[in-house]
Amino acid sequence: MSFAKRVRAAADPIWQASFCHPFVQELGQGTLEREKFRYYVMQDAYYLRHFARVQALGAAKAPDLAATARLAHHAQSTCEAELSLHETFAELLNITEAERAAFVPAPTAYAYTSHMYRAAYEGHLGDVIAAILPCYWLYYEIGERLKTCQPNDPIYEKWIGTYSSDWFRSLVEEQIARLDAIAEAVTEEERSRMEQHFLISSEYEYEFWDMAYRLERWPSARLAASR
Repeated sequence: MSFAKRVRAAADPIWQASFCHPFVQELGQGTLEREKFRYYVMQDAYYLRHFARVQALGAAKAPDLAATARLAHHAQSTCEAELSLHETFAELLNITEAERAAFVPAPTAYAYTSHMYRAAYEGHLGDVIAAILPCYWLYYEIGERLKTCQPNDPIYEKWIGTYSSDWFRSLVEEQIARLDAIAEAVTEEERSRMEQHFLISSEYEYEFWDMAYRLERWPSARLAASR
């Protein structure tokens, strides 16, 4: 069994929980409350800005120019393709400039991006790929599961179409292959560390759905609202 298949199998219980999460299920059914998706879009735009920077750190840590070029391409794709998707969502959801200016990342979004930065700064390219791959791979598997759904909502249909596309699948497969190639060349201790990064990111992916579904806030905001 390849390293990628092994860590995917280890993460399967938490991935199954993501597949079954009400946020994902209701998005596919078209019944997800717009407020929850709107919240998700704002938090995900924040996440993707930092995701692109972590991809760029991977490019800087790559051992050869070919890998540097590909990781830089992935970072550029995140900026151009996915962030432009979020710009479309922001327009359709009437997210104002004032809301963007006042935006504060939720605890889970902040913690998840902090985890990726730590993996990137303290480790090598394998650590970077292990930490970011669950985002790619899980979204593609969710897109595959939802692609036959008919939510009858143009926003939710666009989201599903993006992550079930051939373009996105090719990026996922490339990173899976890269993870396996790196895992073959490093020590067992390094592979164990990479697996831990992969599993932690998988946990945070589940928490991200839950964060959006609960409209998560910092404790100070909850306390202020209760007064």
